[in-house]
Amino acid sequence: MRDTVDINCDMGEAFGRWRVGDTNDATLMGLISSANIAAGFHAGDPNLMDETVRIAVEHGVSIGAHPGYKDLQGFGRRRINGTARELVNDMVYQVGALREFARRHGAQLQHVKPHGALYMEMAANPELAQLFMQYMRTVAPNAYVFCMAGSITESVAMDVGQPVARELYADRDYDDSGSIVFTRDVGRPDPAAIARKVVRACLEGKVTTVTGNDIDIPFETICFHSDTLGALEIVRTMREALLAEGIRISPLSPTTR
Repeated sequence: MRDTVDINCDMGEAFGRWRVGDTNDATLMGLISSANIAAGFHAGDPNLMDETVRIAVEHGVSIGAHPGYKDLQGFGRRRINGTARELVNDMVYQVGALREFARRHGAQLQHVKPHGALYMEMAANPELAQLFMQYMRTVAPNAYVFCMAGSITESVAMDVGQPVARELYADRDYDDSGSIVFTRDVGRPDPAAIARKVVRACLEGKVTTVTGNDIDIPFETICFHSDTLGALEIVRTMREALLAEGIRISPLSPTTR
């Protein structure tokens, strides 16, 4: 049973006048403990990155960089071919930019979480995961890498001593392997069903897959997405259910490695 859990959300996922989802980030920020802030390639721009970091700092929310494929039109949810070095250099560029905005507002980078299709690619690509962890060990050895339990991302990070935080995806389904089912449009999920799912995961360490089987799901942080329709109701309902069970919501503990 978990008595404390982090709630993270992908934030700043807009560009100029373009917006996604039906909820303002500033409204969500007061209800989460960690923010994954888009760093310009799949979404985000310098002004929005600065604003999102500022709002996170004002709410005491821990800051993470959310680098993605260079794919504004596809929102980073399409796989882009490239060598591992090219993809890691794209992430270095984005993480560096977001980290400077964090420093500008007196904050540090708690974590890095690849976005969308890049997250899924790293979860299955040993060369990409290894090169990315080499970068993290050099420039951010105390920052968490957010990943799926059982993924190559997790195993490579553990091998080199990089801190990891495994995610429970609140608003995504799981298959029997423990991988999330990648869906472009999840519609408007039922907040009550999501709340029941995350409470059960905290109390029992299990989720039900799309085939109806129960699997173990180890995690330290719960993820939901700001672009999911009804995101505000989802996080409010989820928080209320967790707190009612005595489960405290808090950022991850700082690492000391």
